[in-house]
Amino acid sequence: MSITTTVVDGRIAVVTMDYPPVNALPVEGWFHVADAMREAPRDPNIRVVVLRAEGRGFNAGVDIKEMQRTTGFDALVGANRGCYAAFKAIYEAEVPVLAAVNGFCLGGGVGLVGNCDTIIASDDAYFGVPEVDRGALGAATHLARLVPQHLMRTLYYTSRTIPAADLVQHGSVLEVVPRHRLDDAAMAVAGEIADKDPRVLRAAKAALNGIDPVDVNKSYRFEQGFTFELNLAGVADEHRNEFVESGRPLAT
Repeated sequence: MSITTTVVDGRIAVVTMDYPPVNALPVEGWFHVADAMREAPRDPNIRVVVLRAEGRGFNAGVDIKEMQRTTGFDALVGANRGCYAAFKAIYEAEVPVLAAVNGFCLGGGVGLVGNCDTIIASDDAYFGVPEVDRGALGAATHLARLVPQHLMRTLYYTSRTIPAADLVQHGSVLEVVPRHRLDDAAMAVAGEIADKDPRVLRAAKAALNGIDPVDVNKSYRFEQGFTFELNLAGVADEHRNEFVESGRPLAT
């Protein structure tokens, strides 16, 4: 289980998540993503970061089983802080961040890609935020960056998922390609970005973040407050226990 970073052509940093079986990240995994996303752009030669994953899917959110086998609130607080740190590090990366999404992208996975600058997806990719089914809240901030407001609310309340192909028409996913071509397609766009003047790229990233209509860091932190309320009321534990006891997979 790891987060690794490789550099391609001296200009493109590729951050890979690999937490079998479904890339449901434990607490430390979220902080490792944050560390990798902060570290990569510190190299002045890096002009773009590609975030990708090995395995069956891109990301299945937080590791609910870790949370339920941990006494007290340490895992809950850790997951909330870790997700916040990872999402923030992606958004505030000094260079553009491109997500290459394969298979499922759920919960915290939407938080990751929602803060990326560009999304390329495989033809089997789908996105969703099942937080309401888990008795928690969060990542609506990031889902709202992928789809229009009313669709976001419907997806959120129902815990439905949406295929990557549908997101192309909303402009949030740039293109959908066969699974075996995903890495090549992502690297092609990353290469196009990397051909630009790195001084201009970094200025452009800062400028675009500066004109964003929503402060994603504060917005997500606001959402997390309701997650803590549901946990203190015991509601979240009920739903997480039901999920763990059901034996259902985190993702399919």
